[in-house]
Amino acid sequence: MSGIGKFLILLGILLVLTGAFFIIFSRLKLPFLGRLPGDIVIHKKNFVFYFPITTSIIISVILSLIIYIFFKK
Repeated sequence: MSGIGKFLILLGILLVLTGAFFIIFSRLKLPFLGRLPGDIVIHKKNFVFYFPITTSIIISVILSLIIYIFFKK
């Protein structure tokens, strides 16, 4: 059972760090983040659908590289 406890603590820390990341970067107002070619935006009369697929892929690749660099054996 201690393995589950350690996992939950690690998950909680990860959630706190993710929240802090979003708070910090929302204040920076990076002009290119979320407006890359390939991001899907659909405007209708009273509806806007936004799906930043290209931004998500780039962030995923960068985070994967960082995790690989820090945790490789």
